Amino acid sequence: MDRATRGMNTWRAGCGESRTSGSESGPQKPTSRNADRALRPDFYTEHPTAEGKLYLCTFKDLWSNRIVGYSIADRMTAALAIAAIRNAGLRRDCEGVIVHTDRGSQFRARAFVSTLEDLDMVGSMGRVGACGDNASAESFFSLLQKNVLNRQRWQTRDELRLAIVIWIEAKYHRRRRQRALGKLTPIEFETIHQPAPQAA
Repeated sequence: MDRATRGMNTWRAGCGESRTSGSESGPQKPTSRNADRALRPDFYTEHPTAEGKLYLCTFKDLWSNRIVGYSIADRMTAALAIAAIRNAGLRRDCEGVIVHTDRGSQFRARAFVSTLEDLDMVGSMGRVGACGDNASAESFFSLLQKNVLNRQRWQTRDELRLAIVIWIEAKYHRRRRQRALGKLTPIEFETIHQPAPQAA
């Protein structure tokens, strides 16, 4: 049974550093859309500008590898993670989704836990020192570092913020073909494999 037909919707999200490496497929990668559902947070990434650091938090759908929610700010706080997960909730039906995070203070904050409850999501935390839990996020941030962060010296946070958004939305989602998706982009994969609407 292949990735497109198992009927499991799994997301992954989280926080960490931009200086990472990994494979696009990651360990134990869930493969479909409609049964057990999990959202997994992995990393924050940070990068300097002449004005100071900029932080990014992402939530990744492991079924399609799409970044379904993200937030960018000049401080790494629980508010950054909350904004990212709320953005994910605007793009997806998130009821019952499992949100797997590392044990960072942002994800243990009462406000973040309350947000998950408000969105009918289920929180889950990784094991201490379990590096494999973060492989999927590491691969994304490694690509971001190579294609955006390290391409030049960034003068302003707004300049870097715009570059990150353009790369995620225009290139990673719509132009980068991934072997794990059958050489489709995340948007193509979702378009092809979305379940057909049921007749009334």
